Amino acid sequence: MPEKLFISTSIPYVNAAPHIGHALEFVQGDVLARYYREKGFDVFFLTGTDENSLKNVLAAEKRGIDVKVHVKENSDIFEKLTKVLDISNDDFIRTTEERHIAGAQKLWNACDKAGDIYKKKYEGLYCVGCESFYTEKDLVNGLCPEHQTKPEVVKEENYFLKLGKYQDKLKKLIENDELKITPASRKNETLEFINKGLEDLSISRSQARAHGWGIPVPGDSSQVEYVWFDALSNYINVIGYANDEKRFQDWWVNNKRKIHLVGKGIARFHTVYWPIMLLSAGLPLPSEIIVHGYFTINGQKISKSIGNVIDPFSVVKKYGVDPTRYFLLREIPSGKDGDFSYERLEARYNGDLANNLGNLVSRVAKLIETNLEGELIFNPEFLDKEAEKRIEAAKQKYEKAVEEFQLHTALSHIWELLDYANVYIDGKKPWVDAKESPEKFLKTITTSTTIILESAKLLKPFLPETFEKIYKTFGFEPGVGAKEDKIIISEIKPLFPKLQ
Repeated sequence: MPEKLFISTSIPYVNAAPHIGHALEFVQGDVLARYYREKGFDVFFLTGTDENSLKNVLAAEKRGIDVKVHVKENSDIFEKLTKVLDISNDDFIRTTEERHIAGAQKLWNACDKAGDIYKKKYEGLYCVGCESFYTEKDLVNGLCPEHQTKPEVVKEENYFLKLGKYQDKLKKLIENDELKITPASRKNETLEFINKGLEDLSISRSQARAHGWGIPVPGDSSQVEYVWFDALSNYINVIGYANDEKRFQDWWVNNKRKIHLVGKGIARFHTVYWPIMLLSAGLPLPSEIIVHGYFTINGQKISKSIGNVIDPFSVVKKYGVDPTRYFLLREIPSGKDGDFSYERLEARYNGDLANNLGNLVSRVAKLIETNLEGELIFNPEFLDKEAEKRIEAAKQKYEKAVEEFQLHTALSHIWELLDYANVYIDGKKPWVDAKESPEKFLKTITTSTTIILESAKLLKPFLPETFEKIYKTFGFEPGVGAKEDKIIISEIKPLFPKLQ
C-alpha cells in the first residue's frame, strides 16, 4: 500500500474575488501534491472557500444582494481559478455544505464533552478583516497590524475554549517537531507566542452580531460558531469526520503525513488554535504546518481589504498558465515575502522561459530533425559522463529543496542544469560535427536530449503543461522515461513565444 499524504491550502474568505496572492498558495500546494504523487504517495489535495465570515455578510449587504448568492458567486470564481491555474486538487470544500456543518458541530460537541467550552461575558477590540480579537499591545499605532484598520469595541456574552489547559502539551509537541512548523522562524514565533501565556479563545458570536449568518452552536440557537472554529474543521470534515468513520481513520487518524499550507497572516490560527481544538476533541494533529510569505506591491501586502489587488485571471490570459505558475514559484522565496511586478514577470518569461528553456528545446529538436531525419536512436554509450553526474546532483539538490519547501531553490537547480546544457551545446558545436564527425554529433545530441528530458521530469510538478509539450516534441507520451530506444521529433513549436 502506498503511503498516504494529506495536503491542504487554507480556505480563503469569499467577500471578494481572488487576487494573485491566492494563486500563489494554490500553485505552491499543487507543486507539493504533484511532486509527492510522482514519488509514489497516495495524495489527497484539498482546497475550498470560507463562507461563514461576517466580512462576507458585510460585502453582500454592501452589494445589496442575499449573502447566499454572494458567497456562491465568489466561491465559484475561486473554484474556476483552480482550474485556470491547472491545480490538481482532489476536492473543493465550501463551508456552507452539509458535510462541513455536520463536522463543525461534531467538533464543538467533542470539545464541550471534554469540559473545555464555557460561556462568559467579554469586551474586546475586534478586527472584522482578521475575524479576530486583539489586545492594545497587539496593535500598531492603534491599528490592526494585518489590515491597517481600527478595530471596533465588542461587548457580548460568548462561549470560550480553554487554551491554557493545553499550553504545555502543545509547546512540547512543537519543540519536538511532532507538530513541525516550517520555516523554523515561524516555529520560533509560535513558541514565543505560547510562552507569553495563552488566553482562552472566544469561539462563538451572537446571532445579532453575525447578522444571522453562520453555523449554529449546538444546543444554543442564539449563538453561531466563531468563523475560525468552524472553518478550521474543514480539513477533517472533507475526509469524513462527521459521517464516514473508515475514511476519516484512513486519511487522518492513521495517516502520519498531514500537511497544511497557509499564509503567515493566519499562521497562529493553524499552529496554536487548531492544534488545541484537535487536542481537546481527542484527535491527532497535523504533522506539519508550512507557512509561506506574501506577495507585496512596493513592499505592501496585497489585500482585498487594502485594495491593491492584481487579478490572476488577467495575468494568466496575457502570459499563459505555466509562465504565471513559473513566476509565482520562482520569483517569490517560498517562506518569505516577494514583490510582484509585471516587469519582473516579463523578464523571467523572456529570459528563463523563452531564451533559456524554449530555445534549448527548439535548437536540439531542430538539430535532430535536420541532421538525423527527425529520429535519434538512443545509445547510452553516447551519454557524456560529466553530464550524467550533473543530472544526478541536480536531482538530489532539487528533491531536498522541494521537501524543505524551498520551491524557488528547486527551480534554480533545474535552471542550472539547463544553463549547463546551453553552454555544453555552444562548446561542442554539433552543427559542425554533423558534417565532420557524426559520432561526436551523436554524443552531443544524445547528452543534450537527455538533459532536456530529465529536466522536464523535474519540471513536471511546477509546469505540467510545459512538461507535456517537451515530451511530445521528442515523440514521447507524457510520463514515459527519457531513456527510450528511439526519439522521434514531432512538430517543433516555440514553447514560449517571446513577448514584444
